[in-house]
Amino acid sequence: MSGAHHHHHHHDHGHGHGHGHDHGPQDFGRAFAIGIALNAGFVAVEGVYGILAGSMALVADAGHNLSDVLGLVIAWTAAVLSNRPPSARFTYGFKSSSILAALGNASLLLIALGAILVETIRRLFHPEPVAPGPVMIVAAIGIVINTITALMFMRGRHHDLNVRGAYLHMAADAAVSAGVVLAGLLIMLTGAQWIDPVTSLVIVAVIARGTWGLLKDSLKLGLHGVPAGIDMGKVRAFLSSQPGVAAVHDLHVWPMSTTETALTAHLVIPQGHPGDPFLHHLAHELEHDFGIGHATLQVETSADGHDCRLHAEGTV
Repeated sequence: MSGAHHHHHHHDHGHGHGHGHDHGPQDFGRAFAIGIALNAGFVAVEGVYGILAGSMALVADAGHNLSDVLGLVIAWTAAVLSNRPPSARFTYGFKSSSILAALGNASLLLIALGAILVETIRRLFHPEPVAPGPVMIVAAIGIVINTITALMFMRGRHHDLNVRGAYLHMAADAAVSAGVVLAGLLIMLTGAQWIDPVTSLVIVAVIARGTWGLLKDSLKLGLHGVPAGIDMGKVRAFLSSQPGVAAVHDLHVWPMSTTETALTAHLVIPQGHPGDPFLHHLAHELEHDFGIGHATLQVETSADGHDCRLHAEGTV
């Protein structure tokens, strides 16, 4: 949303208000399908080999990959639901399902982490023999699969929390699998079995860090926090600086989904209603400069009824 070219539309009435929502997750249908198929197959292989080779690091990596598959399924479902048209009861459609999805994803990850952590700690105190050969081979396949999937989601990572989640998981997974290959190599060279559970602990820490971020972001959206990247001071200043606007109050900005943002505000304009073109222009600028695609503005011609409120809110 670069505010580099502030073009003020005085003459371009031919400029339609076709909102460019072409960056939603819907273009990632194929990426989701391939990602889910590849990773689900790999999780099964990795889990089985982890148990056969006695490697907690592989099992932890499989757990990490499983959480990815769940994340992809959740993100895809949310993407599909977000595109359902509004109904009489759900006037926003199911857009915010994407926010719930991100929350659910983070919660599931934390549960999986707990299970892996318990077994890893047990292994630290009672080391069991690990077969490093299979560990290295399986983890190496993991690097390839995760890299392919991460590249498929790379484009959409700036626009959508769930696509970003998918991308980050995949990228982190590739790194984690590389760590497991290295651990296998070290076990092969030194014969030290404790390397495996320690690697598993490191993996758990990596996942926990990413999950914490996802949990925080999705909670902020769930509590209608202003989406990251939108500066409320600038939005308020922009509205206040419009010709004729004496005051701005009841300004709210909130996320409708992981990709779409809404705004409502009351504009006090003493000289009377400025007309529709003024409001269209504002809506267009809000979308263009701030990425706020759903603006609802209420125009008030006198500030009488709001004096006490205005002082309380300190119209900045």
